[in-house]
Amino acid sequence: MVFDAGAGGSSPPATSPPPPSGNPLRVILTRGFARQVLLGRWFTVFASLLIMSASGATYIFSTYSNTLKSSLGYDQRTLNTVSFFKDLGANLGVFSGLINEVTPPWVVLAIGAAMNLSGYLMVYLAVSGHTPHPPLWLLCAYIFVGANSQSFANTGALVTCVKNFPESRGVVIGILKGFVGLSGAVYTQLYLAFYGGEDAESLILLIAWLPAAMSVVFVHTIRYMPLPSRRRGGQETSSDPFFCFLYLSIALASFLLVMIVVQKQVTFSRDAYGLAALPLFILLLMPLGVVVKQEYKIFRERQLDAALLAADDTPPSITVVSGADDVQLSNTKKTEQQGNNKTEHHREAAMAPPSTSSSSSSSCLGNFGVCLKTMFRPPARGEDYTILQALVSIDMLVLFVATICGVGGTLTAIDNMGQIGQSLGYPSKSINTFVSLISIWNYAGRVTAGYASEIILAKHRVPRPLLLTCVLLLACAGHLLIAFGVPQSLYAASVIIGFCFGAQWPLVFAIISEVFGLKYYSTLYNFGGMASPVGSYVLNVRVAGRMYDAEAARQRNGGVGVGGKHDRVCLGVECFKRSFLVITAATVAGAVVSLVLVWRTWRFYKGDIYARFREEQAEAERSGGEGNGRDGRLPVGRPGGAAAAEEEKKEEEAAVNGKKG
Repeated sequence: MVFDAGAGGSSPPATSPPPPSGNPLRVILTRGFARQVLLGRWFTVFASLLIMSASGATYIFSTYSNTLKSSLGYDQRTLNTVSFFKDLGANLGVFSGLINEVTPPWVVLAIGAAMNLSGYLMVYLAVSGHTPHPPLWLLCAYIFVGANSQSFANTGALVTCVKNFPESRGVVIGILKGFVGLSGAVYTQLYLAFYGGEDAESLILLIAWLPAAMSVVFVHTIRYMPLPSRRRGGQETSSDPFFCFLYLSIALASFLLVMIVVQKQVTFSRDAYGLAALPLFILLLMPLGVVVKQEYKIFRERQLDAALLAADDTPPSITVVSGADDVQLSNTKKTEQQGNNKTEHHREAAMAPPSTSSSSSSSCLGNFGVCLKTMFRPPARGEDYTILQALVSIDMLVLFVATICGVGGTLTAIDNMGQIGQSLGYPSKSINTFVSLISIWNYAGRVTAGYASEIILAKHRVPRPLLLTCVLLLACAGHLLIAFGVPQSLYAASVIIGFCFGAQWPLVFAIISEVFGLKYYSTLYNFGGMASPVGSYVLNVRVAGRMYDAEAARQRNGGVGVGGKHDRVCLGVECFKRSFLVITAATVAGAVVSLVLVWRTWRFYKGDIYARFREEQAEAERSGGEGNGRDGRLPVGRPGGAAAAEEEKKEEEAAVNGKKG
């Protein structure tokens, strides 16, 4: 017999040490804790919130569109052409997506900052008269470059956060897109505080420098982080802080709404505008407190783990092993040693960056020929599609068409809200109120769609495409209110359209991430956004702009126009009636098309679509690894929904074979 020393079961279990104690304030003020906060995944979310709150300048185009129209002498169709290139730049993010596939996020953010500053600064110089009036194509190029920076900010910040929190993607997209929706109202308050609201030219200058400055400040903060194992990722991947961010964003939206109402009733001085902006800055910075609180919880968890390891010093027990069991004991020790070696190997592989050859061979960018051969043989829904497989899939085509109809119609209303209010006889202060209301309800739609769809999906397995159909049908009510010009109905129309416009984006982007996977999400996310400029061109330029100018010409010939330099202004309900009836019909068609996607993905959403990530985290825990690579991309695996469908298919085949036998 032999004697075996170990932690045998005969020894009494060690008592767990008490949690480490310490003064929280003393811990928070240390340099080590500050470093943990700045390098943590939650500070990345905070930085992304601030970047997104400054990246929605394209949604306040109607605030300065009349200044652009009068200073450069444009008619409505020409102005809508400029608006189209603004929308095209804001949503043509394929370039930023491809760049983000091969570079870290800070490169994308830096490029976006340079484009924002250069593009909008040239627009400001042209409108303010500091440079000669540029030809139309050159101004369209300026605003395209400036607006295209928004796609770089979205790609660098939002895509990174989605990959860092893959199991909470609906919530992540909802809160980040919600801050983009609030950015219009935020810009209005900052414009009043910095420039007193004296002229719309200063607003263009603010749009030029503020987003660029925000991206430069946080350029090295936004980065991919490997997913922790479930054993150590409790506080690091918890969704509780996102609900704290939601409550703070609701407080911010409520404050902005109150300021909009008060400023409509009371005339403020410039100093009063500056004082009113102080709570705005406080509310924008309050999410940092949530980050510090969450990082302190992570700090306490790590302290407790260290204390448990230090206390695990129980004396070894002596076990008597007979000769017959000697061979079995030797084999057991060998197996344990091999397991330890395998665990160490997995840990080293998880910590080491991927080699260039392996990454290029698995990427469509490095092996285009293989992707061409497999582009019509996509994997199961939820697995990682290649870019070509996703672009030629029926699911993407259906989603793209539905988004063209839905987003194109609501964006047409948003971009023309200044002219709509003017044609219906609303004062200029009320028109600014409409723009701010759209911004507030744009935010409400984004966070509602993001959070509510995540909860409904988790509890009731309701497909996200079905919620998209409901949003499209609701948007028709807002379009009809504009078409028939019901007295004082533009307030309700701005609320409905702002909400529906905002609600569509989290649903569309979450559907893309769930159906086509996260591996090439940077590119596919931006491809989905391209539906917006397509819809804007068809419904805004070709429909609304042309019909508005035709009605304005008819009024001039009939002696109804206002004359002078405003002879291209159209007045009355007829200016937008026919165009918004067409937009309503297009939106209904989009809702019908989206039902096709509901039918195609019904079984997929009835499964556990996030099972894949839980399995991979559990595997990381078993292997001792800590993640999945330097950029947060996950290895290919079959999600719960696809696995359930595959298992059901096998069972049916087995039943058929059994009957034949």
